Amino acid sequence: MSTVVPAIALRPRSTIAIALAVVAGLIAFAWPLLVTPGSSLSGNEAAPLILGSLLPVVLAVVLFEISEGGLDPKAVAMLGVLSAIGAAIRPLGAGTAGIETVFFLLILGGRVFGAGFGFVLGATTLFGSALFTGGVGPWLPYQMLGAAIVGLFAGLLPPLTGRWELAMLTVYGAISGVAYGVLQNLSFWPFGLGERTSLSFIAGAPITENLHRFFVFSFSTSLGWDLVRGLTNVVLILVTGPAILATLRRAARKAHFTRAG
Repeated sequence: MSTVVPAIALRPRSTIAIALAVVAGLIAFAWPLLVTPGSSLSGNEAAPLILGSLLPVVLAVVLFEISEGGLDPKAVAMLGVLSAIGAAIRPLGAGTAGIETVFFLLILGGRVFGAGFGFVLGATTLFGSALFTGGVGPWLPYQMLGAAIVGLFAGLLPPLTGRWELAMLTVYGAISGVAYGVLQNLSFWPFGLGERTSLSFIAGAPITENLHRFFVFSFSTSLGWDLVRGLTNVVLILVTGPAILATLRRAARKAHFTRAG
């Protein structure tokens, strides 16, 4: 069966909070394409720090709103277990040549336990991994939100079954692996090149020009890494997906998740 078992029940307010967090996050990523000359965000170094400092606040508000709805202790336990596993296995790839060994677990967890669980799992896993590896820095909020979005949309995928479900998850794994890399590129591209080059961000330039510069920058610097990340997701989902999906669904049936309080 491919039934999604919502381990975290989302109230209307929680759903709105997540939607606003995604919108705010996408603005934080895409600001180079929206900024106008003379605005407070036009400085190449200030903007990512300003927006990055707001993302933890946004995530904290969303997590608080979700917890206010009442969390089943069994859901919290499952979240803790999967977050710990994800944080532990991520260093196995350590991003070497684009190999990331954590995103497939976010996708499978979000698929089985729902969009709300996937969102929280993505954020907590990347946070735990950063603490474990010493990877805390201004880039962390962007990584947490990017992973949260990956887990969120995994829980919103259509209700397919059997081989069709596995095929859908592998396609999503490939797309999300590349999309995650593109979003992370956007977060540092404006100030990552230093002196102005043909690939540098130009505040206030037409969106088509900055898009061209960004895509050339991504293609020439990180496309290979992003493709390997997507391929890693595909391989791990194909190899481990059936067993992990069955295990998580069996655990969900036994848990009988309910709202606490």
